[in-house]
Amino acid sequence: MNRQYITAILAVTGLSFGADAMAQNMSKIEYKATEKNIEVEYKSAKANCGSFASNAKDICMAEAKGKRKVARTELEAFYKPSGEANEALYLPSKEAAYKVSVAKAEADYAVSKEKCDDKASNVKKVCVKEAKAALVHVKSDAKTQLKASTAIIIANEKSSAAHKKANEKVNEARQDAASDRRDADYAVAKEKCKAISSDVKEGCTNEAKNH
Repeated sequence: MNRQYITAILAVTGLSFGADAMAQNMSKIEYKATEKNIEVEYKSAKANCGSFASNAKDICMAEAKGKRKVARTELEAFYKPSGEANEALYLPSKEAAYKVSVAKAEADYAVSKEKCDDKASNVKKVCVKEAKAALVHVKSDAKTQLKASTAIIIANEKSSAAHKKANEKVNEARQDAASDRRDADYAVAKEKCKAISSDVKEGCTNEAKNH
């Protein structure tokens, strides 16, 4: 890894590793330097949050913690990849990529949830449900991608029967993900119905359930 790249990643809070920059393995010294910088950037961001008050401060802290979490996860993804990593173009394993996707989704959720505190009553509840639904969508899609990639890799090393089994697993993963997304979306729709007058609330809930 060249010195210019190390300088670049030490200059940002949220690390976002490009494939070109990962053409070579990261040394332990570079790893430690980047790890240290992540903490320095976090402490700086945390200090800046002190200038805010009330929920604005909570949002700022959620953003700072989220960036640190994502940066740490990305760093681990490239420094400690599994044997699946592409040696020619140093990319993270499927499992590591999944963890990065989940870390980003959870960081976004934490910030979105804090922002919902600026709202009140049913609007706040709907906001929280929508944030949760967005998290479920991303996590379920990431899990589907992980299962599909794993099944295909295994199938490529075996017989046609294994390919058929892999396709079945992929379809099952997609169905599970779709079910999770539907449940999350229904929770949002049902919460929205609570703000409607009682005479049409039941119809709204039934429509959401049928959808």
